[in-house]
Amino acid sequence: MSKDTRAERPARNRKKPITPPPPAYIDNLRGVADWSEAGPWLAARSIEDIECITPDLAGVPRGKMMPSSKFTSNTALALPSALFRQTISGEYPEETGEFRYDPRDGDLKLMPDLATLSVVPWESDPTAQVVCDLVDQRTGEPSWITPRQVLKRVVDAYAEKGWKPVVAPEIEFYLVAKNTDPDYPLQPPTGRSGRPIAGGQSYSIAGINEFDELIDDIYHFCEAQGLEIDTLIHEEGPSQLEINLRHGDPLALADQVFLFKRTIREAALKADMYATFMAKPIQGAPGNAMHIHQSVIDAKTGKNIFTAEDGSESPLFRSFVGGMQHYMPKALVMIAPYVNSYRRLTQSIAAPVNTAWGYDNRTTAFRIPASDAEARRVENRLPSSDANPYLALAASLACGYLGMVYGLVPTDPTAETANEGEIDLPRGLLEAVSLFEEEHAFDGVLGREFMANYAGVKRGEFETFMQVISPWEREYLLLNV
Repeated sequence: MSKDTRAERPARNRKKPITPPPPAYIDNLRGVADWSEAGPWLAARSIEDIECITPDLAGVPRGKMMPSSKFTSNTALALPSALFRQTISGEYPEETGEFRYDPRDGDLKLMPDLATLSVVPWESDPTAQVVCDLVDQRTGEPSWITPRQVLKRVVDAYAEKGWKPVVAPEIEFYLVAKNTDPDYPLQPPTGRSGRPIAGGQSYSIAGINEFDELIDDIYHFCEAQGLEIDTLIHEEGPSQLEINLRHGDPLALADQVFLFKRTIREAALKADMYATFMAKPIQGAPGNAMHIHQSVIDAKTGKNIFTAEDGSESPLFRSFVGGMQHYMPKALVMIAPYVNSYRRLTQSIAAPVNTAWGYDNRTTAFRIPASDAEARRVENRLPSSDANPYLALAASLACGYLGMVYGLVPTDPTAETANEGEIDLPRGLLEAVSLFEEEHAFDGVLGREFMANYAGVKRGEFETFMQVISPWEREYLLLNV
C-alpha cells in the first residue's frame, strides 16, 4: 500500500480557511476614524459616488461629487472662496475696508471630516456624503469666514477655560403644498384624510398621522445616516412639525441639523410637497423656531458648571444668563438672518420679543426648563429655523461665554407673560447688522474678519430685498397716495 499523500487524505481532515470577521467600523452607520477605514467602509456598501459638502453662510450645502475611487486616492478638492461672500440670491455685494470682495480671491481646499461619512439614502445609485472643513490652499490655515470654523472657534474658547458646551437643538418646519409662484401665499398640503390640516394642533397625534408615509421616510432616511431623532411632534401652525435632537457636542449637533434639513426637504419632495424652514412662511400663523438648549460641563470632572456643590444655581449659571441677555440682541443677525426672520419676532404669536428669562416660562427669550440639578440648562428661544445651525450655535454659545468671562449679572426672572409688551429687540435686518458690527467683545470669539464679511453679505441681501415691490405696497399705496 502506498503511503498516503496530502491529496489522498479524507476531506474531513482538511482544515477550512478561517474568514476573519469584518472590522467593527464596517457596521458604523456614521463615520470612520481615518482614511485606512474609509475605503473598506465604502466598499462594503458598494458606494459609487461621494458628495463632499460644506455649509455656506446660509447653511446651503455646497461642494463637489466624485467617484469613490477618486475620493480615497487623496484627490485635491477646492471651492472658490467667493461662495462665502455670496448672498442668498446669488449676488456678491461690495464691502468696505480690508474685507472688500476681490474676484481674484483664491480657492479654499475641502478637508473631509471622516466622522461625518454616511450614506445618502434617497439617491437611486449607492452614494455617500461627507461634511468638509475649508482651509487656505496656500497656507493650510482654517478659513475663519466659513461657518463650521466659526463654531469651532467658539468651542475652542470654551476649551481654553476648561469648559465643554453641550447643546440640544429643536427644529420647527412647515409642510406646504407645492407652489411655483412666489407671489402666491403658501397653503397646507393635503394629508391622508384628503383635507388640509388646520392650525391649533399642538401635540396632536392625529396631525402627525396625516403624514405617516412622509414621517416614516424621515425616520428611515435618518436611521440610514446615523442621525438620532429624540422626539417628533405636531406644532401649533397648520402642518407645522418639530423635531428634537438628543444633546451632545455643538459641532456634531450642527452637522446633524445641517443634514436633517436636507433630509426633511428630500422626504417632503418624495411625498410631492415642500418642507420650509422660513422663519415666517404663513401670514397669521406661528413662525418656525430653532430653540437651543445649552449647558456647560467641566472638562476634567464632567460636572455641570451651572450647578453648585449643594445643587443650587452656580454663579456661572447666572452669568451665562446675564451674557445671553446682554449680548444676544447684538448677535441677533446670526440667529435671525433674513428680512423675513423679523416677522416672526412679534407679540403674542409664540415668539419672544425681549430678553426676559424665567423658570419654565415659554413666553421668555431664555427659559430654564424644569430639571434635576445635573441637567440644569438654558433654552434660547430666539433663533429661527432659517438660521445656519453652525452660526446660530456659535452666536448663542459666544454670548453665554462672554457673560461667564465678564461675570455679568442677569435681571430678576419673570413669571409673567413676557411676549406681549414692548419689543426690545432689533426690529429689522439693518438695525441688527449695525449692532453686530459695533460689538467688539465678539472679536475674540467670532473673529472680526468673519463679522465684517457676514455684515457685508447681510447688507447686500437687504438691498436685493428693497428691489422687490410687495403686495402690501400695491394694496395700500397704488391708489391712495
